[in-house]
Amino acid sequence: MISSSGSPKMIIANRQSDSTFEEIPVIDFADASSSNPVRRMALAEKIRDACVNVGFFYITNHGIPEDIVTDAVEAGKKFFALPISSKMDLDIHKAKNFKGYTALLGENTDPAGRGDLHEGFDIGWEGHQPPRSIGQDILSRNDGGMSGTNIWPDLPGFKDPVLSYYHSVVEFGLKLFPLFALALDLPENFFEDKTTKPAAIMRLLHYPPQSPSTLDNDGNEIGIGAHTDYECFTILWQDTISALQVQNTEGKWIDAVPIPGTFVLNIGDQLARWTNDVFKSTVHRAINKSGQERYSVPLFFGVDYDVLLKPIPSCISSEMPAKYEVVTAGEYVKRRLQETYTHSAKQ
Repeated sequence: MISSSGSPKMIIANRQSDSTFEEIPVIDFADASSSNPVRRMALAEKIRDACVNVGFFYITNHGIPEDIVTDAVEAGKKFFALPISSKMDLDIHKAKNFKGYTALLGENTDPAGRGDLHEGFDIGWEGHQPPRSIGQDILSRNDGGMSGTNIWPDLPGFKDPVLSYYHSVVEFGLKLFPLFALALDLPENFFEDKTTKPAAIMRLLHYPPQSPSTLDNDGNEIGIGAHTDYECFTILWQDTISALQVQNTEGKWIDAVPIPGTFVLNIGDQLARWTNDVFKSTVHRAINKSGQERYSVPLFFGVDYDVLLKPIPSCISSEMPAKYEVVTAGEYVKRRLQETYTHSAKQ
């Protein structure tokens, strides 16, 4: 357990003294599966500090082979090079479970914007049983319309590498929950019965170069508008083109400059609500000023659909009572997805 001097309750009491970050921390995950509890705790403390003060951090030594990453990215590039008519056959608006293709300006993450200048392809769980499966067929579970069959393009060499990457990142994401539990002064297995099925949506994203005419000063038409993510956390692979920006508490945009071999992790709204905002779900955006194509692959990892996001006891106090209504994890994400796609459904 975390000592009382470093517990989340003490962090709550001192939140007003948190500094405004100017850079995003880099955390080495070599000890993520260490048998030494002291090493795991040391890593959890670094994670806690990053989640409380920034809401973002880079991950090194994640253990996912580079060829699995490269093969999935190359498959995505082949898909986005298809004719628009072929991609629109997989239009996400034809699916009831938020799977498929989203065209340029096909969603509007920031309601103040005019649409997001990226195209995407979304998938969910498919394949072998989840690592902590309770023995049910995941496609038959009632996940409120968000589970179900993926739709795939008729493109040789696409599905297998994409799913291989998806499964690898889901496996890695499950290893993070014991560390988050330690960081919150909870037993390491606290999240185990809440992650029995992979409530994870992955997106392949393509950002075309933005011309000067679209890079307007008000930022209303950019790669992805200012927003927070919906799930517990996001694990992002990004290419060498710098586009991701994170907003600090003074409103300044901090560049999340690509670091080869790393992932970027950010806390999402599920975990922020669960921790009563002790862990920050930080506003971020993507704006491709490079004049080149940009690709990224975020995986949004949530807990099981029916988990109630009741405040974690170590994250509430008389000075900071619970802020949010208690909702299920899945209904919260579903509601946010519906809001996001309202813009594109009217096009």
